[in-house]
Amino acid sequence: MRQGQDMTRRLIGSGSTFEEQIGYSRAVVDGEWVFVSGTTGFNYAAMSISDNLLEQTEQCFRNISAALDSAGATLRDVVRVLYILPDGAEFPLCWPVLRKYFGDVRPAATMICAGLADPRMKIEIQVTARRTAAAAASR
Repeated sequence: MRQGQDMTRRLIGSGSTFEEQIGYSRAVVDGEWVFVSGTTGFNYAAMSISDNLLEQTEQCFRNISAALDSAGATLRDVVRVLYILPDGAEFPLCWPVLRKYFGDVRPAATMICAGLADPRMKIEIQVTARRTAAAAASR
């Protein structure tokens, strides 16, 4: 462990080859905080990605939920979300899916338009969550 590194810091992987190749984690748990990397609609179990924006958005949430679950958190713990889309005009198409997952949670949110690592990717979602004290203590 590096000097000064908090012992509560834990790295979570998803099995994506990008994590090893690039050198990052799907999520990092630091105390009660969970930082989930930008997550795309890639289905790691099938090693595929849909060409449909809404299917990719749903898969993003499945991937994020899996990372949060590994960290002892849920989507209800999300306090901040960043949406990245190559085509900002398509963002309103995602709103029903976003409301499905965050309609009651209502995290602070930002949407930006930017190119993504693979032209097949139509959306990337990054979240920050804060685990409850009880959940953080149990992990």
